[in-house]
Amino acid sequence: MATPRPLSSPDITRRLNEVLPHWRHQDGALRRDYRTGGWRATLLAANAIAHLAELAWHHPELELGYDHVGIRLSTHSAGGVTDLDLALAEEIERWLGWRPGPDSALSGTPAEHAYLIDDPG
Repeated sequence: MATPRPLSSPDITRRLNEVLPHWRHQDGALRRDYRTGGWRATLLAANAIAHLAELAWHHPELELGYDHVGIRLSTHSAGGVTDLDLALAEEIERWLGWRPGPDSALSGTPAEHAYLIDDPG
């Protein structure tokens, strides 16, 4: 497989605006911060991200704190943000943002056990 090419800043901005509005392009990488309901939720989110990254064989940098997870994605071999980073960001966003629908047999996490906080940051 050929090394992917870095995308231009305008291309990255356009793609983020189209499909990843909670992500930003900062310091040569894609960045997203999630607020969590506490340490347990932070570890659950980090493990979900790690699972997706391992399946994709494309690994982000994670910053973990008591009530937050920071994600930083870039393709080191290409020296910047590539389609690989955007694709993994989309999967992370899709999986961490999933919630049972109103007609689902699944009830979802009760409010008193907040997992990921609905925060666009």
